Amino acid sequence: MAARRPSAPRSAIPQQSWRTPTPAPIVLVSGPEEVCAERATARLREYLRAEDPSLEISDIDASDYAAGTLLAVSAPSLFGEPRLVRIRSVEKCSDAFLAEALSYLQAPQEGATVVLRHTGASVRGKKLLEAIRAGQGGGAEVACPAIKRDSDRYDFAAGEFREAQRRIVPGALRALVGAFADDLTELAAACQQLISDVEGDITEPIVERYYGGRVETSAFTVADTAIAGRYGDALLTLRQALASGADPVPMVAAFAMKLRTMARVAGSRGESSAAVASRLGMKDWQVDRARRDLAGGWTQDSLGLAIQATARADADVKGGSRDAVFALERLVTVISTRAPYGA
Repeated sequence: MAARRPSAPRSAIPQQSWRTPTPAPIVLVSGPEEVCAERATARLREYLRAEDPSLEISDIDASDYAAGTLLAVSAPSLFGEPRLVRIRSVEKCSDAFLAEALSYLQAPQEGATVVLRHTGASVRGKKLLEAIRAGQGGGAEVACPAIKRDSDRYDFAAGEFREAQRRIVPGALRALVGAFADDLTELAAACQQLISDVEGDITEPIVERYYGGRVETSAFTVADTAIAGRYGDALLTLRQALASGADPVPMVAAFAMKLRTMARVAGSRGESSAAVASRLGMKDWQVDRARRDLAGGWTQDSLGLAIQATARADADVKGGSRDAVFALERLVTVISTRAPYGA
């Protein structure tokens, strides 16, 4: 008989949902699902800021840690404002960080909430995680396990609408989840777009109009491919989307949303994703995605050209032109080639 694997040690600290976390002296945000982790951290910030608008926020990269930083940013200020310290990359932490974090658990600073993000991508920092889970520092854990199964994605999307107190019919929810089966980030963005744009119940025709009713192709797929500079593939996915009944209006809206985010993030070089997200009122994962898009050869001039082309296409597909399909193909050409149409 094969030997039984030992079970994981039971955590001695409270386990919180990433949708409704509450502050504690130490909050461990664990697991690989970045969308959920970013939501949890953002909601902790919102909770603390609602309690005291003078909240001081500091960000630390555990992989590139300067000795003494944790104690310095968590220590009480002259006026005693509450502090939120967000620490990323704990799975890649330096020896200096590990030693100081373990020491900090023995005497957490009063009025400070320290959020540690560990993706689980490595065993680095295991001793620290074990200490937190054993109850040192008075912590809580927010688990963010990978969302891979269709049922998990369905539950995730249903939670988005439930949290916003919006009703989406089951068939529409299934269609929406199917359209973004491979990317939880885009599924989250699509849920929020429908919540923001649509009044009343969200039905299957609405999801069909926005996302083409096609699992393989969506407005975001077309936008992503064009923004990546893959001209031929972008035209192909556009034609597939249109052939499956996609509406040109939300197609252009997908381009506009992504380009607008890229433009907002473009001038923030040197800042951490968390800092940019906090300043711009965005989510960390949105900043990271925009930065990945910008790294694909975009300049200030080409981004401006793309935004102008999108504004023109938006007017054309809303009645300004007799040929909405040509307007979309022209938009895809300008964005994919980073050059004026016909250049």
